[in-house]
Amino acid sequence: MVKARRAIGLMGGTFNPIHYGHLVAAEAALDAFNLDQVIFIPSGQPPHKSGIFVADAEHRYLMTFLAIVSNQRFEMSRVEIDRSGPSYTSDTLSYFDQLDASAAWYFITGADAILDIVSWHNPDSIFRHAQLIAASRPGYSLNRIRALENQLGVKSGERIHPLEVPALAISSSQIRERLKGGLSIKYLVPEAVEHYIVKNAVYAALKA
Repeated sequence: MVKARRAIGLMGGTFNPIHYGHLVAAEAALDAFNLDQVIFIPSGQPPHKSGIFVADAEHRYLMTFLAIVSNQRFEMSRVEIDRSGPSYTSDTLSYFDQLDASAAWYFITGADAILDIVSWHNPDSIFRHAQLIAASRPGYSLNRIRALENQLGVKSGERIHPLEVPALAISSSQIRERLKGGLSIKYLVPEAVEHYIVKNAVYAALKA
């Protein structure tokens, strides 16, 4: 009996910090696209985050680990953290595609991020190596994504797949603002992540 082709989600992001929106999006992608697993990939040196405080890569890696450890279908990769230089999605997707060319790869990210894909490093390579899952809040207009597909010459629904995720009302920037103001982040992030942030003063620099 021939084994069915594996379908694997790759969830890249700064995870600054990781929150329930990320986790719900990954779980929703597992179900909606019948994925075998989702691999979380914290960025090492995010190229599009200039002017924004980004916690140390090891802190972000450990917070992500704490957030996903209880889910058997969630895994992690250090590929971007251990790679020198800027963390380019095209390089990461190429790495995984070469690792297992028989798998179907799905890159999971926010719909707003996908709209900026033309400004990413080597965008054509991204579409060669993976299909994209555009996670969005309910009611999000898909018109701009369809326009992007036309611009890139991608057939509608063939390489970019929208996915509504109610929990995406939560954002990392909102959480950082609350930490800056000394407000609670309880129930926005997993309890273990909240405790890690407090214990290690991960975002103390925001209050300086």
